[in-house]
Amino acid sequence: MSGLIDQFGRTIQYLRISVTDRCNFRCRYCMPLEGLPWLPKSDILSYEEIADVVRQLAPLGLRRVRLTGGEPTIRPQLSRLIAMIRAVDEVEDIALSTNGVKLPALAGELATAGLDRVNISADSLRSDRIVAIARRDLGFDPVRAALAAQAAGLDPIKLNVVVMRGTNDDEVVDFARLTIEHPWHVRFIELMPVGEMEILTDEHVVPSDEILARIRAEFGALEPNAGPARGNGPAAYARITGARGSIGVITPMTHTYCGSCNRVRLTADGRLRTCLFGDHEVDLRTPLRAGMPLEPFVRQAMAEKPEAHALLSRRNGGLRALSQVGG
Repeated sequence: MSGLIDQFGRTIQYLRISVTDRCNFRCRYCMPLEGLPWLPKSDILSYEEIADVVRQLAPLGLRRVRLTGGEPTIRPQLSRLIAMIRAVDEVEDIALSTNGVKLPALAGELATAGLDRVNISADSLRSDRIVAIARRDLGFDPVRAALAAQAAGLDPIKLNVVVMRGTNDDEVVDFARLTIEHPWHVRFIELMPVGEMEILTDEHVVPSDEILARIRAEFGALEPNAGPARGNGPAAYARITGARGSIGVITPMTHTYCGSCNRVRLTADGRLRTCLFGDHEVDLRTPLRAGMPLEPFVRQAMAEKPEAHALLSRRNGGLRALSQVGG
């Protein structure tokens, strides 16, 4: 049985699964303050349905799964889904993207269920700024969340920082300094002006080259190609000399990486989205609930997966907010 190869010869082994469209934050770059019209519960895939999608894609070459949202940890009994996916022999890696609020309480349970690693959104180290960016005061402390994940044995631990000029770009060096003491991987992500957010303009984007220049000015030359042993994404990594962790940059605005894309996304309501910022989707929920095999629909999606996103042309595939697809 042939693997999942798209029309441009890229092998797809990685599925990002949005388990919910809801979130307990309202981050300024990710979701409108008032939220969005939530999907009806009947439209949301059950854990059993999600696990069925994974089981059907695994023989086609699926090897890596990431659970996203909205915020995945607000969906009850997430560990049950993780255990169901862990039982699929072909799946080699299960990761979680989370805002980290619930990690101190849940990290151990999730790791026991079979979670391998975690990415934590951490846009500031200052409590007042965290509240201002998230527009919710939930007492979040990114360092505490990362320590909880580390204590649970989740590895590697990645901290994702969306850098916004005039908001948190003065903390780049502080975040980079975390990697000296801790075996964490701090990834600086260029702001993606998408949807109905408050921050929509290019003037708020801090290019990755500028981010790295600031870090070099503080710490000197960086060791290249020094990232975590495991990873599915497009980050380019380097290391401060002597540091336990690494720094990375993700560059959707200045250095696109579509040529090596290895992923597709499953929305919370069961649509297979073949590009984060594309408008191409294939409905899997309908055939899934009708008891039909998914392979023909997935192969159709591979045959239609676009070569590159059109974000730089300000076309985002109809997204109102990044929260709709979990990034």
